[in-house]
Amino acid sequence: MLTILGFVMIATFLVLIMMKKMSPIAALVLIPALFCVLVGQGAKLGDYVLEGVGNLAPTAAMLMFAIVYFGVMIDVGLFDPIVRGILRFCKADPLRIVVGTAVLAAIVSLDGDGSTTFMITVSAMYPLYKRLGMSLVVMTGVAATANGVMNTLPWGGPTARAATALKLDAADIFVPMIPALAVGLLFVFVLAYVLGRRERKRLGYLTLDEAVEAEAEVLVTAGGGGVGGGTEPRKSVGGGADADADAGPAYNADGGGFQGLDPNRATLRPKLYWFNAGLTVALLAAMIMELLPIPVLFLLGAALALTVNYPKMTDQKARIAAHADNVLNVAGMVFAAAVFTGVLTGTGMVKHMADWLVGAIPEGMGPHMAIVTGLLSLPLTYFMSNDGFYFGVLPVLAEAGAAHGVSSLEIARASLVGQALHMSSPLVPAVYVLVGMAKVEFGDHTKFTVKWAALTSLVVLAAGIAFGII
Repeated sequence: MLTILGFVMIATFLVLIMMKKMSPIAALVLIPALFCVLVGQGAKLGDYVLEGVGNLAPTAAMLMFAIVYFGVMIDVGLFDPIVRGILRFCKADPLRIVVGTAVLAAIVSLDGDGSTTFMITVSAMYPLYKRLGMSLVVMTGVAATANGVMNTLPWGGPTARAATALKLDAADIFVPMIPALAVGLLFVFVLAYVLGRRERKRLGYLTLDEAVEAEAEVLVTAGGGGVGGGTEPRKSVGGGADADADAGPAYNADGGGFQGLDPNRATLRPKLYWFNAGLTVALLAAMIMELLPIPVLFLLGAALALTVNYPKMTDQKARIAAHADNVLNVAGMVFAAAVFTGVLTGTGMVKHMADWLVGAIPEGMGPHMAIVTGLLSLPLTYFMSNDGFYFGVLPVLAEAGAAHGVSSLEIARASLVGQALHMSSPLVPAVYVLVGMAKVEFGDHTKFTVKWAALTSLVVLAAGIAFGII
């Protein structure tokens, strides 16, 4: 019964948010609360929620201070050179813009943090998509999928979890997987090229210094079908008078042509560029070396960045206020997700669902448990947290594989292939940073991205099998 109710609860959640019958934050809270009552454990709802909140509180703190830190770094101009380089490459060609999105997301993903990747990618690319009337779900889908492939880096989380759960060396898991992951990343670039061609066909060749007069709204058609949440007004992109207010004070269009980041914004601190660059490198190095917990590192980094770049108290308050919306939205989503995960775990639904899936594997598939693990990693890492999958399910799969002579290393490598899809899971806090900053409905992002992300994961799995890694 718990198995059925668990699947029904997840299906209900996904259907309601994709049909826009409920907001994600309401669905994350109300649906699990209802199902907790249905399984007869309503009296324990408070305990489950508090346990879920306790587990996700460090993540919420990390995201809150990471948003402030990288928001300040964007304000002071740390990423302007990267952004200008990407924008020069993209010009006004929709195809180049989508490919540039994938490249930028992949490069920034080297830090191992999804929220950082999405903040920088959206800050750089959002103005171009907005001004040219391009599909915003293409941007979020490409960025999330590229980040999902790169999330397998040893300091990204999943590889370390797999190594810990199965008592293996992370390098032994990751290094042999590099060729398969490289194929997966190449597929993301090809996907970006295809989606970019569709956008180019829909919009045509555009120039940023000419006025583009079109319909009031542009329906999102890339990838097939309109998506309501991705509609954006088409406006002239040549003059400063029609700059979009909701693009934020960092973005403008002047008489000399469109600028992704206003080179004259008051928040710039060019004299402190190398200090900010050094601070960011030191912060990322400390994060990779695990010198302190990540929430503590970002807390210290945000406080130091604010103090050095904006010594005046009024300026500090202004910068915090400028990023308060993103902080509040993401923190709210994380704590709402804590209700969902708390109920799934506390009621035992996750365990029963995992046991059912493992038990449903035919006996004849035993020698192919690595492939089975790779296939299962797609739905399981989408509907479960990485902790739940790697520490709860993976050891069971590894044990089943060992009984048929399949090594734990193969099982561990196969478990990584679902990460491209995992990064668009409603249980991943960073995805709310992505859709929030891009002003895209989560349901629209899900409908557009899931099929491409799942296909990317299957490409990684097929490459792993072809190379003899899995």
